[in-house]
Order: sequence, then structure tokens, then C-alpha cells
Amino acid sequence: KKSTISILDIGCGTGDFLKHGINRLNVNGVGVEPNSEAAAISLSKHITVYNNINELNNEKYDVITLWHVLEHVTDLKEYFNFFNNHLKENGMLIIAVPNFKSFDAIHYKKHWAAWDVPRHLWHFSKMAIEKLGLEHQFKLIHIEPMYFDSFYVSMLSEEYKTGSKNPLKAFYIGLKSNLIAKRTKEYSSHIYILKK
Repeated sequence: KKSTISILDIGCGTGDFLKHGINRLNVNGVGVEPNSEAAAISLSKHITVYNNINELNNEKYDVITLWHVLEHVTDLKEYFNFFNNHLKENGMLIIAVPNFKSFDAIHYKKHWAAWDVPRHLWHFSKMAIEKLGLEHQFKLIHIEPMYFDSFYVSMLSEEYKTGSKNPLKAFYIGLKSNLIAKRTKEYSSHIYILKK
């Protein structure tokens, strides 16, 4: 039996997040994925997938999620207008993005993997997300750290910097980043929960 909770996952990739939600939590899940190969994998898991947000009808959702997607979009205003038009009253917007104020970002400087130029068009601080939300009638209600991102990003950053993943060094920097963030509250990536 499906619950009445509906989720739209923008940038759903191969559909693992939605599949988990549909199977374990009985939510109604729909995805948007521009990459045709990833979308095909999602479709093979019986997930409804659209190529871009303009293909969606006027359906409204309880939750819209973007897992490391917002930093890639060209027009932030277009997306926030879309969120406003496609979220139910009191709907939740969940955005995960890297944090350039984290220790691993400061440590690796230009080699920090999450800069990911030119694919990452934007970088956000907590204040920037809060301000962006308020500009579009969304209230930031909670911030959750993504603890594992510091290890993954540090490993990629080591490779950019030295040509080798240096797993032990990367683990040390990732761990140090999380420990410092316990005090500063600036983790490698954050999940932001905003309410309409």
C-alpha cells in the first residue's frame, strides 16, 4: 500500500534513492534525470523519470529533493520558481550541496575536488542557502551534516593535488575536517531542509 507522501527527486541518477523510498517507505516517487543512460537504469527499476523539470505537469509534491544538484543548475531563479509551483503547502525542499567553508576546502585550496569547475556553477554557504530560500518564500528549518563527504572529497582532492588517492592521508584530512566541524559547524557538505 502506497503512502500519501509524494517525492520528486531532481537529478535522480540511477534511481537508488527513489527505489529505497518506494520499496521501504511506500512513498510515491518520481525522478528527473537529464543523463539518458542513468535515466534508463531508473526506468528499469520501474521509476517514472522525466528528462527535465519542464516536462512535468502541474502535479504538486510533499517533498522535492536535490542531492548534489543545485550547484549544477544554470538558473537558480527558474528552479526556485519551479519549487514554489510544484510543492504542496508546507512542503519540504531538501538540498544537499558542498560547503566551501569546510576545513577540507580550506586545506586543499584550488585542489579541493568539490570546486569541480566548470560543472559546478555555484557554491553555497549556510547564509547563502538561507538567503536564497527567503528570497523565494522558503524558510530554512534544519541543517544536517554529510559526514562521509569529507572522506570522499579528500580522496579526490588528493588525486587532483598529487596524482594519487593517498587513502590514509585523505582519511586523516576527512576525519580532521569532521572533528573541526564539530566546533565550527562547517562540514564538507550539508543537507538543508527548507519549508514552503
